Amino acid sequence: MPMVQADRLTQIGAALLRAAGATEEEARAVAVGCVNANLAGHDSHGVIAIPTYIDRIKAGHIVPGAKWTIVQESSTTTVIDGHWGFGFHVNAKAMALTIGKAKTANVAACTVFRQSHVGRLATYPLMAMRAGMIGIAAADSGRSPKHVAPFGGREARLGTNPISIAVPSDLEAPFYLDMATSAVAAGKIALSVARGERIPQGWIIDADGRHTTDPSQYRKGGVLLPLGGSEGYKGSGLAAMVEVLCGLLTGLGFGVEPTGRHNDGCFMAVFNVAAFRPLKDFEREVGEFARYLKSTPPSEGSPGVFYPGEIEHVREQQRRRDGIEVEDATWEKLKALATDYKLIAELDLK
Repeated sequence: MPMVQADRLTQIGAALLRAAGATEEEARAVAVGCVNANLAGHDSHGVIAIPTYIDRIKAGHIVPGAKWTIVQESSTTTVIDGHWGFGFHVNAKAMALTIGKAKTANVAACTVFRQSHVGRLATYPLMAMRAGMIGIAAADSGRSPKHVAPFGGREARLGTNPISIAVPSDLEAPFYLDMATSAVAAGKIALSVARGERIPQGWIIDADGRHTTDPSQYRKGGVLLPLGGSEGYKGSGLAAMVEVLCGLLTGLGFGVEPTGRHNDGCFMAVFNVAAFRPLKDFEREVGEFARYLKSTPPSEGSPGVFYPGEIEHVREQQRRRDGIEVEDATWEKLKALATDYKLIAELDLK
């Protein structure tokens, strides 16, 4: 598998997206978002997704250059229609607007609907964190095909429905949570197929409802399981609540719409820390709390405790230095797209 530096991978992704019709700003937002996911070690949301996004542009499911609009708003709330634009672009604009409102009102929230995949969800709460605020985001997949069985079931009724929360601190690595409510993100199954790897027991069941470690069974009628293993009702319950916030509150509804158009519904909220206590005091105490968590001796076979967000920071430092490993199947798809768009020479992908 080739090792590619982050800047070069961003250049390749942005060039392909521009060739497919994305504006400069959209192409940059998507490429940077994907490569940042790779840097953090979340390869399921990395450049492996770019060929899929281009397929969706060709199918008319993503509309490059779409102008997002505010449907209704108050001093603390906003409802945004993305008009099928790039989720990376639309959701970032929505979060920036929400942060702006929280600077005045201290608390603000928004919903976003009719946009494409938003990528790695942590991107948006981290924007609030950098502004000295607590950011929360949740996302579902609208009424596109579902991939997760509710606890005790064998047919998909839920999305992977991620949740992310980021808080400011004085730590070197940001303190944040970014998790799917399924046992694993769907992209990790595709990644395992692309890499020819088996998957752990408890990630999926096959079409007959049996546990399997063969990732190819997922595309043969299998479904993802909710987070929690034998206690999967916890992940299933969280996913249901995300569906309410991101599907019902946005007006997207639930269930599956036959056209299968991917449609990320998002709910995001921002809390101005300074409205509750001095920001510097809070940042210091979050840092102290993280160090307190890490101070426990490691359990058997463990490298020790990492606070939420720390391992991603470690991976990013390493991958910025050494490069990002891109699986051969994804690299070949990127090269094929470059050939189609006559960018092989320009991108030096011979």
